[in-house]
Amino acid sequence: MTEAQIRFLSLLRRECSRFLKIKRQTIGAPLLETFLYISVFGAALGSRIDTLHGYDYVVFVVPGLIMMAWAINAFSNNSSSILQQKFQRAIDDQLSSPASPLELLLAFTMGGFLRGGLIATLTFCAASLLVDLPVEHPLILVLALFLVGFFFSQLGVLIGVRAEQFDDVSFAQTFVLQPLIFLGGVFYSSSLLPEPYETLTHLNPVYYMINLVRYGFLGYTEASVALSLALLALAVGALFALNLRLFKTGYRLRA
Repeated sequence: MTEAQIRFLSLLRRECSRFLKIKRQTIGAPLLETFLYISVFGAALGSRIDTLHGYDYVVFVVPGLIMMAWAINAFSNNSSSILQQKFQRAIDDQLSSPASPLELLLAFTMGGFLRGGLIATLTFCAASLLVDLPVEHPLILVLALFLVGFFFSQLGVLIGVRAEQFDDVSFAQTFVLQPLIFLGGVFYSSSLLPEPYETLTHLNPVYYMINLVRYGFLGYTEASVALSLALLALAVGALFALNLRLFKTGYRLRA
């Protein structure tokens, strides 16, 4: 094992240890929230809507909930971790350490990615106990979830770097991220919306991510799978390049 690999694994272990020390907050709370979504929407709306595009309503909703769990947890982990270390000035030691900016960025990114992936996996297992959830296109599903997790991990890093106080992170998650996810079609199909709301939904980038994950599970989509994957991969690459630039220059990281 090379020195670079040892440094990266050490940094990653620290990030994983951070969220595993508070399991009730980082794992228990998101799982309870997802269970409540499935129970409430499945029981309340499911009894009225019955089926949506040929699928039981709760089955139609679960893929979006899995994507939402991965996205929110990956984002919140990285944004809060970086901001916390900025306040504690622990980030100064890391920037002056032998670890390269790429190693630091990848460690932060993978910390959120693994937390989001863990919650999404547990959500899938819990949902599978309650509903019969198919997996029609596993390769597309794995690729879509990987890109979604990596994107929101990078977005969390960006917000954490730019944030000056915890209110900045809270504002981004509460007033930007969550509305985009909830209005992206987690609990409904955009084809049921009247104009101009259907068109506005199609302008939401999260809508295409939800469609990719739903296609992987159910084989149903309202958007081009190939185009959505290509644009998502492009967005991930651009965000990663931007964050790497910020780490190399120490933008809002160095005192």
